[in-house]
Amino acid sequence: MYIEENETKRLKIRPLRMSDAPGWERFFENNNSLHYLGIDLTLDHKTQAKKWIESQLKRYKENRFGHCALIDKKTNCFIGQCGLLTQEIEDKKEIEVGYHILPEFWGNGYATEAANFFRDFAFKNDLTDSIISVIDIRNTASQNVAKKNGMKNTRQIKCYGLDVYIYRITKEEWNKLEK
Repeated sequence: MYIEENETKRLKIRPLRMSDAPGWERFFENNNSLHYLGIDLTLDHKTQAKKWIESQLKRYKENRFGHCALIDKKTNCFIGQCGLLTQEIEDKKEIEVGYHILPEFWGNGYATEAANFFRDFAFKNDLTDSIISVIDIRNTASQNVAKKNGMKNTRQIKCYGLDVYIYRITKEEWNKLEK
């Protein structure tokens, strides 16, 4: 496990648990961003949520990081997930910051706040010299979060059957942001 409970200005961040699955089901309901994720859209919401969280718990056990639960500090409401993910991109091991917010909480800056936290966590703990975000070329909202996270679009590739951009920030670039 790489993250214990932590906080940002507005968010509590903690490891996911299977009891989060019912709240995560809402992510798969009336969400027009699902086709950007390369997931099996034929599964029912309950199965999708359970499989997603099981996948993150497996990442934890295998020391491949994983998404964490994002909880609104004021309301104690589960609003989404964010975290570091170990990815294999074009035969190279990369660390990605990934973020997924429940649709009813979009547009409030939660993804940016959480992504900034995980970017900073990775660099402050010397986990990597570079962080990426893998974003479908149609997903402009996530691209905007990556830009606010100091990342730049470095290239376009095919990944998980999708045309994606690889956004990246190096530790050197991050150090300049921090000054």
